[in-house]
Amino acid sequence: MSLKQKIVEDMKAAMRSGDSRRRDAIRLLQANIKQREVDARVELSDADVVVIIEKMLKQRKDSITQFEAAKREDLAEIEKYEVGVLTTYMPQAMTAEEVGAIVIAAISSSGATGPQDMGKVMAIIKPKLAGRADMGKVSALVKTKISG
Repeated sequence: MSLKQKIVEDMKAAMRSGDSRRRDAIRLLQANIKQREVDARVELSDADVVVIIEKMLKQRKDSITQFEAAKREDLAEIEKYEVGVLTTYMPQAMTAEEVGAIVIAAISSSGATGPQDMGKVMAIIKPKLAGRADMGKVSALVKTKISG
């Protein structure tokens, strides 16, 4: 079952059970997916859906920070719930050791010798780690490994 099909089935289950919070969170995800498909006029793959979910998670986390700073715990709770729902659709996270091994393999296969080759290395790594690791941390790791 594709990720999009799973999202549709979960939406139906949430509607049947009367779970309006979960239904609304999934509906937001479906709207983002549909918008992207209409704009690009393509059928999105699971990898494309993961990219959309990553973006939505980042937006939710930023919102939580802002709401908590403004002492709006009620709105922060809604965002936290949506983060929980969206996280269920993300692939299994990789361990630090697995990420490190992929980084080292990418550096050796690309022939990277210094910071100027960071783009080459990241181009190899990104498809393998999309949705499975924090790319900001991966980028920092690549930078330290390349620099010496």
